Amino acid sequence: MGETADTLAARWAAVRQRVDAACRAAGRDPAEVTVLPVSKTFGVEAVREAVALGLTRFGENKVQELRDKSAALAELPLDWVLIGHLQTNKAKDAARLASEVQSLDRLELAEALHRRLGAEGRAIDVLVQVKTSPEESKHGLPPDELPAFLDRLGGYPTLRVRGLMTLAVQSEDDAAVRACFRRLRELRDAATARGHQLPRLSMGMSGDFPQAIAEGATEVRIGTAIFGRRPVPAK
Repeated sequence: MGETADTLAARWAAVRQRVDAACRAAGRDPAEVTVLPVSKTFGVEAVREAVALGLTRFGENKVQELRDKSAALAELPLDWVLIGHLQTNKAKDAARLASEVQSLDRLELAEALHRRLGAEGRAIDVLVQVKTSPEESKHGLPPDELPAFLDRLGGYPTLRVRGLMTLAVQSEDDAAVRACFRRLRELRDAATARGHQLPRLSMGMSGDFPQAIAEGATEVRIGTAIFGRRPVPAK
């Protein structure tokens, strides 16, 4: 790899190698899967270090943290992606600062984002978050509500719907984890058959991305495997 120390550069290279290996194991082209570095809870300097490696797109869970980092790094051409649950009253900042929202899960939020984006004169990419895990703590649209929801989103031209996102169940049971990812792919395929263009599947994190790739992920969201142990507990 050229990097042997426990540095961000070494971790990034290792993650990229592991993603490529998972793609090959699944019979897929590594070029089909992108990595979204998740910088939540990590400071501005960690992001700067990642930018020095050529990374320009970062995932954040909270609007407040995205706002603080985007202000501190305003001189850099970065794309900020909201991947955490978004409260409707935070839609204004999301519409102003985010290049993408991956956690769109209700019509109320779609309406708020559309209204704020119109005021900003912007349009952004969005992914619909679907709840494929039985865990109460997980957010997302119920799978049976997805068809009607996608139909309604056609009325919000500022929201460019690009695909679906999910969080798998937190379990040591590999079959249960893969079932969550498989469910999202099946939902995407059914929506595609109904005429929706949803090329992207954002699923899989540091602990389960090989399973997600095996089930068709086009993007994996990686935090600790790139940035290291989180400095504070992440909710």
